[in-house]
Amino acid sequence: QVQLQESGPGLVKPSQTLSLTCTVLGGSITTNGYYWSWLRQPPGKGLEWMGAIAYSGNTFNNPSLKSRTSISRDNAKNTGYLQMNSLKPEDTAVYYCAATIWPRVVTTTDYPYWGQGTQVTVSS
Repeated sequence: QVQLQESGPGLVKPSQTLSLTCTVLGGSITTNGYYWSWLRQPPGKGLEWMGAIAYSGNTFNNPSLKSRTSISRDNAKNTGYLQMNSLKPEDTAVYYCAATIWPRVVTTTDYPYWGQGTQVTVSS
């Protein structure tokens, strides 16, 4: 059973860069067919898919966030990363990492495996 654990700074100032980590347990981040995504949910709003990295290492980004986000991984650490720059107060949200398996659609918010989420607040 795949388990995911997010970690991050909690509080970030506007214009700074956010760095989040997703540790994968119970499986390998390179397992064939798996896609590892980042999603977020601002207060009072729905989930938003931000981007993903495939088992192959290919990355996919939400066009609305592409210019500010970077998704990567460290195979040796079995860990995925999200970096988001030029943060704004409206980026305040709970950030999740999640996993799905081909042929499920990657760009939705319907994922079988989820981390517990990490709160990120953007405030000076």
